[in-house]
Amino acid sequence: MQNPTIITRVFNAPREQVWKAWTEAEEIKKWWGPKDFTAPDIRIDFREGGKYVYCMRGSAAPGVPAQDLYSAGVFEEIVPLEKIVVTDSFADKDGNYISPSSYGMEGMPEKMHLTVTFEDEAEGKTKLTLTYTDQIPEDHKQNMLAGWNQSLDKMAESLV
Repeated sequence: MQNPTIITRVFNAPREQVWKAWTEAEEIKKWWGPKDFTAPDIRIDFREGGKYVYCMRGSAAPGVPAQDLYSAGVFEEIVPLEKIVVTDSFADKDGNYISPSSYGMEGMPEKMHLTVTFEDEAEGKTKLTLTYTDQIPEDHKQNMLAGWNQSLDKMAESLV
């Protein structure tokens, strides 16, 4: 694994609560997407081999309609309360794969692999680590990190 992209966050919530926020559709809707995005459509078949389809909706500007951006993938491995491994691709509203270039993301991997781990920290806190093993172009990586960090900020607020 060359130069993985790793994002780590410690939440002031027990592991069971963070796991639930990550694995249940109604909880995911509260935080999925960067600041000023909503998540109107979250579909999840949470089992190994099951599929997910997540929509994040960008806020509309005067004269410009809101834009829906979809991602989808398959749960490859689930270790309850410890680890989730998924594929992650750009998708249409039905969860069908579409090229990253459809969203202006030339150079992004067609299918990414994400591992999410959950670890206990002191005093009832939880350490969440996201690891992308694919090579992500630097210009896209910075945007991805900003988006994830804004989403995780929203997740922290939803755990209060």
